[in-house]
Formats: sequence, C-alpha cells, structure tokens
Amino acid sequence: MVEEAQFTSYYGRPIIKPPVWKSPEVPLYLFLGGAAGSSAVLGALADVTGRPHLTRVARLTAGGSSIASVGFLIIDLGRPERFLHMLRVLKPTSPLSVGSYILAPFSAAAGATAAVELLGWFPRLKRFGGAVAAVFGGPLATYTAVLLSNTAVPSWHAFHGKMPFVFGGSAMAAGGGLCLAFTPLAESAPAHKMAIIGAGIELAALRGIERNDSIVAEPYHRGRAGKLMQAAKACTASGLGLAVLVGRTRPGAVVSGVLLAAGSLLTRFGVFEAGVASAEDPKYTVVPQRERLAARQAGDRVASNGHASTITR
Repeated sequence: MVEEAQFTSYYGRPIIKPPVWKSPEVPLYLFLGGAAGSSAVLGALADVTGRPHLTRVARLTAGGSSIASVGFLIIDLGRPERFLHMLRVLKPTSPLSVGSYILAPFSAAAGATAAVELLGWFPRLKRFGGAVAAVFGGPLATYTAVLLSNTAVPSWHAFHGKMPFVFGGSAMAAGGGLCLAFTPLAESAPAHKMAIIGAGIELAALRGIERNDSIVAEPYHRGRAGKLMQAAKACTASGLGLAVLVGRTRPGAVVSGVLLAAGSLLTRFGVFEAGVASAEDPKYTVVPQRERLAARQAGDRVASNGHASTITR
C-alpha cells in the first residue's frame, strides 16, 4: 500500500505568501471598525427617533472605536504617513483603496461628532456629522470582509460570499451590544434589536462556513483558530440567548451586551488566525487546485462526448 501523500513545498516554505499583517493589531482594527460602523448607524437612527441617551452612547462608541481602529491600522503599517499615502489614488478595483476612502471620512466624521457631543457644542454640527458617519458606517462594517476575501489566502477567499455576512452580523452584534450595555432601558430598544439580529446573522453565516465540505473549512475547527471560533460562538450564542430572555432588564442588558461584543472580537481573531493557518499549510492551496482541475477536466470530457454524439447523429 502506498502511504498517504504529504503536501510539502520547496524548503518547507508555504506555496503562497502568508499575510504579513500583525496580530493583535489587525484583528482589533477589524473589530473596532465594525463596532464603530454599526454604532454610527444606530446613533443616527436614535437621533431621528428622539432618543438622546442612546444617541450619545452610540456617537461616543462610534467616535472612540473609529479613532482606536485607525490607531491600530497605523501601528500595523509602521509609519503614520503610510496611511496618507493610501489616499493618493482611488482604485475602484482594489478593496484596500476603496476601504481607505471609506475609513478616512468615516473616522473624521465620527471622531468630530463624538468630540462635539462631549463638549456639548454645535448641535446642528453633531447631527450632520452623525449623518455622514452613518452613510459610511455600513460599508465600513463590511468592506474588511471583502478585503480579506480578495486575497489568495484559501480559507478567506473560498468563502467570499459568506464573509461579508459574518463581518456585517458581527459588527451589528458588537455595536448593538455595546450600546445596549450603556444605554438606559427606556431608550435601548433599537440597540437591543440590532444586537439580536446581528448575532443571529453572525451565527448563521459561521455555521455555513464551518459546515462546508471543502478542506479549506478545516482551519476554522483546528488549532488556535478553532479554539477562538468555539469561544466566539459560545459568547455570541450566550449573549443572544440572554438578550432574548432578559435583555429588557438592566443586568441582562449589560451581561448580554458584553458577551455579544466579546463574541464579535473573538470572531475577528478566529477568522484572522484561520486564514493565516491556511496560507502556511500547502495542502489548503494544493487540494482545492486539484479539485478544480479535476472538475474542469470532467466537464471538458462531458462536453466533448456530447459534441461527438451530436456529430454522429
């Protein structure tokens, strides 16, 4: 019997170049950006519907998270001017370029809105800045999923159709959970609904990834990434259950909100680690390539046989 083949590469190096992004800086950037985007949308809705306490909490969450997110991105880049260099050209086909033009106006609007909210100045400016931040909030919460999926990293690229739902739902769970935890119950209904909906979307999308038959789903179950994903699902499911059952009580709102935010954070770390693991192991690149080649060859044979039978007739 021939032993099972071991997937190796020259000198033991990965077939593709693993991501050079730093951890924990990049996962924190992903988490904070998502929480900021959903909080900005929530703040604009709260402002329109006359909920001043929720509006204030959401604006401060969006502003603080966006500034922290930019800070972690700059740390990963190494030098602050590199972020400014990313804004020199707008390339619509590049998620990184488009994302830079989403992050820059959002962080400026959300940061300025949070500042005037704290100082109590210019109420009209607060509303305008909050509206601008809300416009960019949705794209900010999901563009990072497109950014990861657009790479050659197997466990990111293979799920390009599901990853935006994971990140979007995770962002809603984080922003809604944080605002739920810090807002009085009388005004927390929109945050409560956003947190529940976001957690449900996140869990459903993750289930679709982890139950996929492809080999590139393995890293989400194994090693450090697997442990992070298990912890993320436990926190998100627990937070969702508490939000549904006791989320309209003050202790329930605080605990469920914290759990949902923690689950969102762990999801970003888990997805990041799974992608890195899939890039470092050659089999996650080789096996899908061979499967695609075999499927293409089978399709060509079927097409050629059909063509030959047509000629015979």
